[in-house]
Amino acid sequence: MARLIDATKPVDAKAWRRARPLGNPFSVLVYSIIGQQISGFAARAIAGRLSDRFGGRIPSPAELLALDPGDLKSVGLSQRKVEYLRSLAEHIVSGELQVDHLDKLSDDEVRAQITASRGLGRWTADMFLLINLERPDILPIGDLGIRSAVQRLYRLDHLPTPSEVEAIGEKWRPNRSLASLYLWASTRQTPKPAEPAKAAKTRPARRTASRRAAD
Repeated sequence: MARLIDATKPVDAKAWRRARPLGNPFSVLVYSIIGQQISGFAARAIAGRLSDRFGGRIPSPAELLALDPGDLKSVGLSQRKVEYLRSLAEHIVSGELQVDHLDKLSDDEVRAQITASRGLGRWTADMFLLINLERPDILPIGDLGIRSAVQRLYRLDHLPTPSEVEAIGEKWRPNRSLASLYLWASTRQTPKPAEPAKAAKTRPARRTASRRAAD
């Protein structure tokens, strides 16, 4: 990891977070479901159409449940994502997911609360912890970018499994969030240019016997 940090341009954690979807916890989780398995451009378009129906904001859980599933599909959501969004809203309305109190919970408790809702897995929980709650020791072990970066960093002959990434990342505690940012950065950046080597001092050539004889 020290080699990677030295070879990568410095990471601004605050700027990195600002470039990611922020807002109230429910809207962040809604965006996470919308963005599953589609491009960022398509996710923003669908989220934009949904928020346009509510004056430029993501609906509340109760408002989302009041929508006809057909209305949700009309903004570009698949049937499965409609089910996931409704499951999320139901968990919040019922009190099973105390979305406004996640910041009071431990990392593992946050994961348990989020993943209890259909369509929200460990990756979503880890990204929520890392971006929105700014927890310092989060390693999204299932993220493909993280796994690919670990493969390159350790010169592995295979893409490491999430459990292998977790084992390797143990040595980065308690700063695994920062390690994650550098792993992601390493997949996008060109390495920093190497320091120019100092020119070796040249020693005057020794005269050969024939040259000495000519003097």
